[in-house]
Amino acid sequence: MNSGRKLSAAQARWRCSPEELGFASTSELTPRHEILGQEDAVEALRFGLESRSQGNNVFVRGLSGFGRMSLIHQMIENGLPDGDPAPDRCYVFNFKSPDKPILMTLATGTGPAFQQEMDDFAIFAEKELPEYFSSNRIKAKQKDLAGETQKKIKAVGSPFEEELRDNNLAMIPMQVGQNMVPVILPVIEGKPIQFEELQKLRASNDMPEDLYKRTLEKITEYEQKFGELGQDISKIQADHQAAMQKLIRDEALFFVGARIQAIKDRINQEQVFSFLDEVSNDIVNRRIFDTSEEAQSSRFYQVNVVRTRDPSLGRPVVSQPNPTLVNLIGKIDREFSSNMMMVSSDHLMVKPGALLEADGGYLILEAQDILSEPGAWMILLRTLKTGMLEITNTDPFGLWAAPQIKPDPIPVDIKVILVGEPETYYLLDTHEPRFANLFKVLADFSDTIARDDPGKNAYANIVARLVERDGLLPFSATAIAELIEHGARVCAQQDRLTSQFGRVADIAREGAFLAAKAGKTIVDNNDIIESVHRNRRRAEIPALRFRRMVAERSLQIDVSDTVVSQINGLAVTLAGPLTYGFPTRITASMGPGNSGAVNIERESHLSGAVHTKGFLILSGLLRYALRLKHPMAFSSSIAFEQTYGGIDGDSASGAEFCCLISALTELPIRQDLAMTGAVDQKGNVLAIGAATEKIEGYFDACKALEFTGTQGVIIPAANANELMVR
Repeated sequence: MNSGRKLSAAQARWRCSPEELGFASTSELTPRHEILGQEDAVEALRFGLESRSQGNNVFVRGLSGFGRMSLIHQMIENGLPDGDPAPDRCYVFNFKSPDKPILMTLATGTGPAFQQEMDDFAIFAEKELPEYFSSNRIKAKQKDLAGETQKKIKAVGSPFEEELRDNNLAMIPMQVGQNMVPVILPVIEGKPIQFEELQKLRASNDMPEDLYKRTLEKITEYEQKFGELGQDISKIQADHQAAMQKLIRDEALFFVGARIQAIKDRINQEQVFSFLDEVSNDIVNRRIFDTSEEAQSSRFYQVNVVRTRDPSLGRPVVSQPNPTLVNLIGKIDREFSSNMMMVSSDHLMVKPGALLEADGGYLILEAQDILSEPGAWMILLRTLKTGMLEITNTDPFGLWAAPQIKPDPIPVDIKVILVGEPETYYLLDTHEPRFANLFKVLADFSDTIARDDPGKNAYANIVARLVERDGLLPFSATAIAELIEHGARVCAQQDRLTSQFGRVADIAREGAFLAAKAGKTIVDNNDIIESVHRNRRRAEIPALRFRRMVAERSLQIDVSDTVVSQINGLAVTLAGPLTYGFPTRITASMGPGNSGAVNIERESHLSGAVHTKGFLILSGLLRYALRLKHPMAFSSSIAFEQTYGGIDGDSASGAEFCCLISALTELPIRQDLAMTGAVDQKGNVLAIGAATEKIEGYFDACKALEFTGTQGVIIPAANANELMVR
């Protein structure tokens, strides 16, 4: 090895100087509630928020970790100009089609006042109106009408009665079945007699035959006259009934009209006028004459305000952490009848959701959450496409689920901000044809930020916000510097820091907990170091098991001497968000034949696609390096020893090439060196991932066996500037 390429300890870990931060502790900082270090993405987000053009909804991609929803929420509230607030939305009873509540749109903030007016009016209709019609004033007018009708009937009937007396006849009421029927009878000796008695007088010759016949003829004649008179009396009675109804209507118009006019004067809006006219018409033509329980319900006159907002508050900003279908569009409540056999709904049972609450403003949703809720994603797209929100029954297949009412759809103007990971964005862009037209603005937040002064300030600001929000101890500059170094380790990229602030915040919280438990007044770097160690220890059982097996020689790893066709490769395993490296023994064998290089993992179906590709590139490199003019006259095999699970990645292809060359040339390989790095078909060594963890994994294996003072790891030069070894 060229000693000039060795890295010093200082080169194996970047250090952040606390003095460069410009403060002694976070108590000196004023937290800024904004997104730092992502200027391009913030600009795209701001454009999407300010533009109200249709389809300019925003997908925030990659902004993960500490408080991303609250950050967007605060950015909207603090940085955007206010627009015209959305109007109030109300549902009122539809007197013509009761199953279709009418949408009423009112000036912003006036809905609750109108609702209260109609609540008071409903009480008025239920209590004061019946009392008014039972008053002495109304009864006196009804009595006067009845007296006038009696006079008219008497005026029509008196001449007829006198004519009956002049002809010795009388009209007597008789019981016929269950009814009293007036009957004309002859009068003899001052008394009306029945027809049976009249026939007896005729039979006994007490009444001459001609008198008997004349009497019957007179009775028949006057019965015909009475029928004509009855029609006149019926007309008088019908006129009386109409007069009574007109009296009631006129009084209702007078009494109710004054109340309705007062409401019109206070709520001076055209839609209110139309509804109040319908209410007045219902009272005058139905309520005062129909005494059924349903007709007397005052719910018809009440108003359901489903959306209102104080006009001084500006545009609403709504975050919905649980975007179920019900929480998005709302619901329609139902109630059972007394016998539990019927279910019904009315306009007062319509309940709004987040889509209506965000009308005229912004709705912030986690993409993964809404995609996991049945029906929610389709409703969101439909609402954004049509601009109309339909509140319907959200459980069409449930018990008693048939929709009872169908409210008018509500026009909405909503700006939706979806927050999600890159994988979710690519999935929607590929498989959802409407997505691109409805979410035209992409605010792409990188998972890293620059390792410069603004990036360091972003970390300090995140911790200062965390201290303020969660009531933690202040953090010293040394603690912030240690967190920044941890961010560089998580990032594992040259001159970059991770923007996964959630992981940084978790370390900071535990560090504050340790400091408080120790009775400190400030969190220092030792607390952060211990927090990092504790996080690793909680997830390192696989790594401990590996080191124990290496120390016990259950896993055969050589860390000294030289061996032909054997090399220590390096691999990694994941334990949640943490990565652990470990060495793996790679061996090769070679002999006469024409099969070329054979990958045992591939043949045993344990090789992943990337590892298979790396091995095929390795075969190409062999052809390039050997420059044979004839087919390869050898067969070789290569294997990762004592690995029984799947293996993937191409970071061991460099070590595999060295192992094959050693088998071909019988030149030994130093076992005190481990190697990682990919190669291409021209022999160039390429950068790999998790170089820091792989170095630490080989260090732990050597520690479990023995240190020789010559051990080390060969890595691609491209990875040298990103190392952050512990």
